Formats: sequence, C-alpha cells, structure tokens
Amino acid sequence: MAPLLNLFLAAAVGADLPERLPPPPKGFDAPREGAARGKVETIEYDSKTVGEKRKAVVYLPPGFSKDQKYPVLYLLHGIGDDETGWTQKGNAAAVLDNLAADKKLAPMIVVMPNGRAGKGVTIRTPWKEQFPAFEAFEQDLLNDLIPHVEKAYPVKPGRENRALAGLSMGGGQSLNFGLAHPEAFAWVGGFASAPNTKPAGELVKDPAAAAKAYKLVWVSCGDKDGLMKVSQQFHETLNELKVPHAWHVSAGNHEWSVWKTDLYYLAPLLFRDAR
Repeated sequence: MAPLLNLFLAAAVGADLPERLPPPPKGFDAPREGAARGKVETIEYDSKTVGEKRKAVVYLPPGFSKDQKYPVLYLLHGIGDDETGWTQKGNAAAVLDNLAADKKLAPMIVVMPNGRAGKGVTIRTPWKEQFPAFEAFEQDLLNDLIPHVEKAYPVKPGRENRALAGLSMGGGQSLNFGLAHPEAFAWVGGFASAPNTKPAGELVKDPAAAAKAYKLVWVSCGDKDGLMKVSQQFHETLNELKVPHAWHVSAGNHEWSVWKTDLYYLAPLLFRDAR
C-alpha cells in the first residue's frame, strides 16, 4: 500500500510522481479465484441532449447493497471503443474486484457510458464526424446521465463523491469537462489524453480556486505514446499554474496495458474517506 499512499501524498502537494511506479502484480487484470466479484450490467437512460435512449455499462462493487450509498466514478473510453470498451478490453471489473479483495479500494459504483452523444454516430462513423458528438457528451453527462444514475442507484450526493476519468479521447473529455465543472467533480483523471484536450490554461481560469477545489487531478501517459506531448504540456502548465496534480509516466504505447495500469493506480486514490 505504501506506493499508493506516496502517490496520493505527491499529488496532494503538487509533486511529480516517480517516473516508474512498480508494475502491477501479475494477474491484476484477470479474475482471481476466490475473490468476490462485482456485478456488471447495461442500463438505458433517456437523453434529452440527443433525443433518444442511450446505453451505459455499470459496475456494482462486490457486496453491493441498496441500503448503502456509494460514490461514483464515470469512466470514459477512447475513440475506438464504446461503452463496452473498459469491460471487454480493459478488464475493468477484474481490476476493480482484485483491488477490492486486497482492501485497497473504497466501494464505488463505476459508470462506463458511450462518449458519443449524437444520433447515428458509432465507432464506424468517420472520426472527423464523431468529434461534435464527443463534445456534446458534456451536456449529456451532466444533464442526463448523472441525474439518471443518481435516481436509479443508491448514490452519495455531491461533487466530493463524483469522479471523472478516461483514456485518449475520453481522457480529453475528462480533463475538459472535469476542470470546467468543479461544481460537479472533485476527482479528475486523463490517461494518454488525445488532442481534443483543451489547454490547461484555458480550463483553469482561477488556479488558486482550482488548487482548493480538486481532491485529485491525475495526468498520465505511456513513455512511447505518440500523444505524450498532450499530457506533458498539460502537466507542465498545471505546474506553472501551481495546481496540485499527479503526473505519472507508464512504460508503454497508446495501448490497454498502460490504461489498465492507470486504473489500477488511480482507483485506490479515489474516495479515500469512504473506506
């Protein structure tokens, strides 16, 4: 647990993280024999933003009870996936189950939506035509999905109990939306964020207020990732603005092995008071 605690403390004081945290243990992303498992289900919600029903995948932690209230992590996919990406390719349920079995995780609900808020826009749509739908997801998330989740599940209210993180395109969305809406999120993370990421100086209009508002801002990337420049610049600007944040470089390219590692390290830092 020490590396995670050190990571949290580094973020709290705005220090860089070690260039290389130890790799996750072997099998961290595979179902573990004997470990209690959470439940994964697909929901539909009415999106006034899009004008139709939309889907999201929801992870409920081991031992989930309707009599208990939970914080929520909204976990976003990249441009090559949809709401199933994190569970089908990222093994998110196994990563979270194993962390919970090791008592490293606050019980939380994880919502994995489709980040394209547009009629008829799918993975197969030409990328340039997808961009407006990814931008429109900001309103779908805030006005449609979050209210639905908070009606359908026993959720703790308030920004302190709400996190937003994602990879690549979803990383850019998370930084863009999370830092633009401190009233909605206290925990924000971008993994190998794509060029849709707005400049940190544009998002953080009041650095002193941002420094107080966020419990954790996480920025990370693989050392061989062609998009490293996006995350590196974002990190450097946050440093210049004196906004505390976690900066981590993993070994790897623009690939799931890196993003699963990000989830492995980020998830235990969220909602620490809820343990």
